[in-house]
Amino acid sequence: MDVLAAQESFFLARRPRKDSPHTTAAYRRDLAGVTAILAEVAEVSAAELTIGHLSSANLRAAFGVFADSHAKSSVLRAWSTWNQFLTFCVAEDLVPGNPMGAVARPKTPPLVPKPLRGEDTPELLLEAVAGGARRARDPWPERDVLVVALGLVAGLRSAEMRGLTLASVVGRPGERRLHVVGKGNRDRSVPIEPAMDRIVEGYLASCRRRFPRARFDRGSALLRDRHGEPIGRGGLEYLVRSCFRWAGLHDRVPSGANLHALRHTFATRLAEDGASASEIMALLGHASLATSQNYIEATARERRAAVAGSRTYVSLGRLPDGR
Repeated sequence: MDVLAAQESFFLARRPRKDSPHTTAAYRRDLAGVTAILAEVAEVSAAELTIGHLSSANLRAAFGVFADSHAKSSVLRAWSTWNQFLTFCVAEDLVPGNPMGAVARPKTPPLVPKPLRGEDTPELLLEAVAGGARRARDPWPERDVLVVALGLVAGLRSAEMRGLTLASVVGRPGERRLHVVGKGNRDRSVPIEPAMDRIVEGYLASCRRRFPRARFDRGSALLRDRHGEPIGRGGLEYLVRSCFRWAGLHDRVPSGANLHALRHTFATRLAEDGASASEIMALLGHASLATSQNYIEATARERRAAVAGSRTYVSLGRLPDGR
C-alpha cells in the first residue's frame, strides 16, 4: 500500500473523533512535511512511496533532516503525529510494528508562560492601537483593537479568533458572552463585560460603514480583512505583530510568542488576581488542569523572586550574623 493512501485511511478512521479543522490541518502538515523528506531519502516520488519504505532507518534520516529546519516544538509535534499514524498502520496490519520507537524525539519542554513584559504593557498596547498607532495602508483601528482585546481579555488562540462568527456573540446586553470552539472541538463560554461589548459593537458598526453592500449572515466570520473577506492565519499574525511594532512595544514581547503572548497575559493576570486553576481552565479551554496550574505556580515563583530581589532584602543579607 502506498503511504499517501494509508494517510487518507488514517484521517478517515479519525473522523468519528470530530477533530477540529485546525487540528486536522496541523496533522496533514506534519505528515506531508516528513513524507516529502522520506521520498527524497528513498529516492522516489511521494506518490511512489510505499509502506515498505517506512523503515526505522529511513524515518530516522527523514526526521534528522526535518529537525535541521524546524523548532524543537515542531519536531516533537511531528513525531507525535507520525507515531499516531504508524500506530494506526500497526492496527490495520499494514506494518508489523511501530518504527517510531527507534526515532529520537526532543524532550517535552516544560510549559513556561510567556506574557507581555512590563506591568503597564497591556494598557499601553490597547491605548495605542485604539488611537490608530498602527500605520496600515487602510487603517482600521476598530478591528485592530478588537483583535488585541480578544487576546488580552478573552484569552483566545489565533484559530479560535478566526473561527468566531457573528453568532458567537450571544446573550442580552450586559450579559453577553463569546461562544468559542477551541482545541478538540471543546466549547467554552467567555463572559463579555460592557467595555468589551462596546468594542465589539464599534467594530460591527465600522464593518457596516466599510462594506455597505455586503450581507453577512449569522454564520459569517466575525473578523475580516480590508477586503471584507475572513481574515487568514498569516494576516492575523501580521496584524498583531505590527500593532506591537507601531505601539513601540515590540521589545516587550517574549521571543516566539506574538499573538499567543496576549493569551498568556490574560491567564497570568487571572492567576495574579487570585483565580483558581479550575477557573483558568474553564476560561482558556485547557484540556488539562495541570496546564492551568502552571500559570499559578509561575506567578508564585515571580512574586518570590521579586521579594528576594528587593534592595531591603539584599541589605538584610549583608547584616552580620547575630548568633
